[in-house]
Amino acid sequence: MLLKKVWETVSSLPPSFASSSSERPVLIQSSTGAFDQIPSDIFLQILKFLGPKEAARLSIVCKSWKLLVSDNRLWVFFLQQNHHHHHHQDSWDTIVFAEKHLRSGYPLLLQTIYNQSPQLSFMHIYSQRAQLTGSVIIDGGSGYCKFGWSKYAAPSGRSATFLEFGNIESPMYSRLRHFFATIYSRMQVKPSRQPIVVSIPICHSQDTESAKAARRQLKETIYSVLFDMNVPAVCAINQAILALYAARRTSGIVVNIGFHVTSVVPILRGKVMREVGVEVVGLGAIKLTGFLKEKMQQQNMSFESLYTVRTLKENLCYVAADYGAELNKDTQASFKVSGEDWFTLSKERFQTGEILFQPRMGGVHTMGLHQAVALCMDRCQAAEVTADDGWFKTVVLAGGTACLSGLPDRLEKELRALLPPSISEGLRVLSPPYGAESAWFGAKIISNMSTFCETWCLTKKQFRQKSRRNFISSW
Repeated sequence: MLLKKVWETVSSLPPSFASSSSERPVLIQSSTGAFDQIPSDIFLQILKFLGPKEAARLSIVCKSWKLLVSDNRLWVFFLQQNHHHHHHQDSWDTIVFAEKHLRSGYPLLLQTIYNQSPQLSFMHIYSQRAQLTGSVIIDGGSGYCKFGWSKYAAPSGRSATFLEFGNIESPMYSRLRHFFATIYSRMQVKPSRQPIVVSIPICHSQDTESAKAARRQLKETIYSVLFDMNVPAVCAINQAILALYAARRTSGIVVNIGFHVTSVVPILRGKVMREVGVEVVGLGAIKLTGFLKEKMQQQNMSFESLYTVRTLKENLCYVAADYGAELNKDTQASFKVSGEDWFTLSKERFQTGEILFQPRMGGVHTMGLHQAVALCMDRCQAAEVTADDGWFKTVVLAGGTACLSGLPDRLEKELRALLPPSISEGLRVLSPPYGAESAWFGAKIISNMSTFCETWCLTKKQFRQKSRRNFISSW
């Protein structure tokens, strides 16, 4: 009845609405009477009016209608409409990236290496995505933890992080339990209602046996705590991997400028290549904020707290393309901090970010950011872990401090100067795709995917079976 009503409306439109029917493909003959003669493109328009639920029902009428109803163009339209309705900020490209490259779960299957993904049925994908209840996302950054719902456009809150729980000596279980309970309380949700995605910060970056044990213990404790809180399914995944997914990549090098340190993480097909080597530089956001604070104090500027300094860093500081040339320019600029007066900075604006490349300026005896990334890229090429020698040539920046204007261009320039042409050719440095919240958005991409629960999550039963197998194999 719905179909008939819409068809009557469409067929009464003037001829200018569409070209003559003789130019269009006509439906295969079937037992649907007058509807047999509806051109396929007009039929697809009618299905759009009817909506996904009624369109899906029509697929059982006859073979020819089933063929048209399963047309990917129709379900792409429905997916985009549904996406817009829920106020998601992910682009259509992001949905396609997730469904093409991440469907198999962690670690990614070999079919994604050569982009030999199976033909996608967006009708099936629409159905699966529509059934998702949404997940809780907790991105445990090294400074702040971002949390919120996967169905929302952005994180709904922030709190102190749980990096300290990476310490193998600390009472991890009780602290983690308190941490997760606090987040659930703030979100006003029962743990038993939804799956959860937890991003794990880079800690214990080495590939030694003790570092492996520490990482394993942290991950297993996270699972234990959440399952004891009756969470139905858990996905605990590395923060750098999520930042890479947010940039719509499955391979590359993630440079995460954290609160205390900066980590340079090579990732191949969604797996951290610890055997190649994760570089850690003892420079983080707190060092840059401290450097700017000292410079402001030298200028006799009075301010209420570190929040003021951090706000000025975020709004006035940048990275110079050429440090020497920048010293000779007039770089003065002002900004009004909420609740305080105007502040004017000059050379401090670019000197703050410069310590990433010249750490000694900030009193830190370590290699510069460009040197750490160059070393990592050199090791990636030498390792020859895959026939594709370009997998590590995309560098994705992550973390709030990585949002400093000019940083991607400066890092790319310094890398090209350091590296031989065989490595630097095809090199790209990308700014954080979602700013300081890139890892949270990476988690959002996988948690809204059609295959999320079955391929990315672990249930309590699966976790216990896995733990039992590991216990038996350790004897």
